[in-house]
Amino acid sequence: MRLKQSIRRAFRPYGKTAQAILRWKRLSFNDAPPIFGNSKPKSGSHLLLQILSGFTQIMPYRYVDAEPIRTIKKDGGRRTTDGILANLHAVHDGVIGWGYLEATKENVSFLTEAGRVNYFIYRDPRDMLVSQVFFATDMHEEHGMHAYYKSLPDFSARLNVAITGIDQDGLKMVSVKQRYEGVFQWLEQRNVMCLRFEDLINNRDVTLNAMLNEVEKTGYKIPTPREKALSVLVDAIQPKKSHTFRSGKTGGWKEHFTEGHKKLFKDVAEDLLVRLGYEKNNDW
Repeated sequence: MRLKQSIRRAFRPYGKTAQAILRWKRLSFNDAPPIFGNSKPKSGSHLLLQILSGFTQIMPYRYVDAEPIRTIKKDGGRRTTDGILANLHAVHDGVIGWGYLEATKENVSFLTEAGRVNYFIYRDPRDMLVSQVFFATDMHEEHGMHAYYKSLPDFSARLNVAITGIDQDGLKMVSVKQRYEGVFQWLEQRNVMCLRFEDLINNRDVTLNAMLNEVEKTGYKIPTPREKALSVLVDAIQPKKSHTFRSGKTGGWKEHFTEGHKKLFKDVAEDLLVRLGYEKNNDW
């Protein structure tokens, strides 16, 4: 099975490029600007990925990279700056890249070069926490928190840990407030379009239009008429096709947060939701 997956992965770029050549009737894919889609885990990366895949249907791109570029390795270790930059430089012309990258000086310097387009998607921290607990407990046995979450008696106990973080017996996960320090670092960057997951769900057409405008700010004119382009992108959004799909909705945290969880979240996160614009004050 792994051999088949390896073979499929190796030949995927050639097959996708052949499809793009036939679709766009061209051999060169250097016209459209380089695009990179970025996210924090469990914050809408696969929704963004589906939209970027839709981009290949309305603009001459070869394909979207199959593998994300990560700051954190799957085993929990941190990747080197040189390794990440090597991955970024290796994204071929006409290929849309994506990943989970921090706003380091080196990453920002590369990604915000003139003529590039960058999207960063983030999500209500409460929904992100609920999603992370379900994902690590029920959907991804290799997740670093899987065994520990399974050892806890119920979802409520797991959510408590997700809020506070943990650092014991070699197991380390930062608190929700610390997780979002990286989000604010991206929000402060120029030449990065920051997207709310909620806006792509609840204010879809306006947000998709803004994403297309971001491409054309580089001076490139999207060849597909805007109405048709929007239709293609809407059709590309199919959450149930994502292997991490669970609910695909906003505000689901209300079904899982008890009064105790709310108090704990406020104690740990302080004014996080107000700073992000999800609440006007801490009386939620």
